[in-house]
Amino acid sequence: MQLDLNLLAALDALLEEGSVAGAAERLHVTAPAMSRSLGRIRRTTGDQILVRTGRTMTPTPYAIAVRAQVHDLLQQVRGVLAPSRELDLATLERTFTLRWHDALVTHAGPALLAAVREQAPGVRLRFLAESSVDTPELRRGEVDLAANADRPTASEIRAERVAETRHVVAVRAEHPLTRAGTVTAAHYAAADHIAVSRRGRLSSVLDGALAALGLTRRVVASAPTEGAAFAFVRNSDLLVTVPESTARPAAAELGLTLLPLPLDLPPAPVYLSWHQRYDTDPAHRWLRDLARGALTDPETAGHRPAPSEPVRESG
Repeated sequence: MQLDLNLLAALDALLEEGSVAGAAERLHVTAPAMSRSLGRIRRTTGDQILVRTGRTMTPTPYAIAVRAQVHDLLQQVRGVLAPSRELDLATLERTFTLRWHDALVTHAGPALLAAVREQAPGVRLRFLAESSVDTPELRRGEVDLAANADRPTASEIRAERVAETRHVVAVRAEHPLTRAGTVTAAHYAAADHIAVSRRGRLSSVLDGALAALGLTRRVVASAPTEGAAFAFVRNSDLLVTVPESTARPAAAELGLTLLPLPLDLPPAPVYLSWHQRYDTDPAHRWLRDLARGALTDPETAGHRPAPSEPVRESG
């Protein structure tokens, strides 16, 4: 049997008004149209629904029994087809999964979590480590929000460039380069390097920039995360080249020195990415606003009005 949801609205109106004329006026249809709907309801249910008693119509025992259920069902249908966009953060209970670059978790994760806990204590965050291979987790709904330096290319994935930062060189405080005065490209190339790569790569855009100057460097190892690379740098004369915004807090904590990178490189971008299915999800939009603030300025994240959704780059 093919269901017509219009009949549910008609039945609810008939049971509330107790008359064909009243139900017709309520739904802004003609009385003959409502009479036809009543006839269809009677054939579908096998019940008279309303019967005439003198000048009025009386609901049948079946109609009385299902009246509350019909009304509740209609409200549920309306909620599905026209969902409320109001968000009650105080009662929101939801778990969001975030796959962020490890340095971004260290840089902005604490500020994001603090803001979430302050505004919506029922919300939980799951931070996952980046995979060594590209995965379709955003498309499959396994990850709600990604943040890294890569702009996704899939058409259904939204990508917003929320921040950018220059590259710097991190070394231990007693590294020879700290006594070199101005660090030149030749000084930089002559040092031993450790690379940061979740895929284990030993070369990057840095090598191309050096090659343009007729220089090469020696990368003795790669580390999967910036935190791991800092551990190597802290106890050796290795150096690592990293984005300044994520390196500065770690460098202060570990006692590392940050030096200017003597190469002309474009700023390192930070992209916030999500699947388009969440574009109009109020809770996801709220989380994006907080994440944007944390990635842009962790010191003020969660302590300012949420910005309006900016124009996004589609990828």
